[in-house]
Amino acid sequence: MSGAKVSVIILNWNGLNDTIDCLESLKQVDYPDFDIVVIDNGSSGNDAAVLAERYAGCIHLLGSSENLGYAAGINLGIRYVQDHLDSAYVLLLNNDTLLDPAFLTLLVKAFQDDSAVGIAGPKVYYYDYPDRVQSAGNRVNMYTGQITMIGNKQVDRGQFDNIERVDFFAPCLLVSRALIDKIGLLDESYFCYWEDADYCTRARHAGYKVTYVPASKVWHRTPVKLKATDREPAKSKTAAIFPYYYITRNSWLFMRKHATKLQYTTFCLYFFTVNLVLMAGASLFYHRSVKLFGAFLAGIRDGLAGIKGRTFK
Repeated sequence: MSGAKVSVIILNWNGLNDTIDCLESLKQVDYPDFDIVVIDNGSSGNDAAVLAERYAGCIHLLGSSENLGYAAGINLGIRYVQDHLDSAYVLLLNNDTLLDPAFLTLLVKAFQDDSAVGIAGPKVYYYDYPDRVQSAGNRVNMYTGQITMIGNKQVDRGQFDNIERVDFFAPCLLVSRALIDKIGLLDESYFCYWEDADYCTRARHAGYKVTYVPASKVWHRTPVKLKATDREPAKSKTAAIFPYYYITRNSWLFMRKHATKLQYTTFCLYFFTVNLVLMAGASLFYHRSVKLFGAFLAGIRDGLAGIKGRTFK
């Protein structure tokens, strides 16, 4: 693996404690040659100052005066890598992840074992349930627009231990510089959500493999309900409304961009006969929130209109 330098890009937005834990986890990683680029994406507190003091000389710290969104924030880091760091691979890593020491070595090996690999990703577990899989890669149904996290919530008994080609990864993906040079940066039209699916889809259309590496392991700090009757952790109304809008809108942007005419037609039929009913029930009856349903409807409106970027605040 000599010469296969990796640049790790982490986006921080008002998540200082998670980012610190992620950086401390990276200190235990056994890969011999990587550097770390942290982008503070317009945090409202003193996150950037704390990171600059605590990790002086250990990270490349970039800052934005405003929240650019996930795609634009990550692109800021990728451009920095392109201009200043001689890296063969770029790792896009969520700040709310903790890492197995061997995870990066195993991801890089996937590229060296198969020259057609353009993106590789690990097996992701839930942090609160460390033996339960969040995803062994992800699938997109191009006829319904629905995303499936492979193996979601299953106890890992080795049933997802085969290397597989998948559709996309989140929250950790290793990308070759050759792929970045060929297809470019993340699509900032999405602002947040669906940009990872879009990027991996573009990679596959360019002839690259998106490969799941089961021996590589990451734990993700994300809320999870093991039963439908479990209540979700409390969060602010803004935090809840935010994804309702962007996930909905961006599903339309993604399908308009990548679906065939037949796929887009079936997606529309499914959305307005099944998905609309399910989301109405979830927002109005389960969460008892008219605002959530309003955000969902606004996402449909703007998705149909092709409105892009940061629009819902």
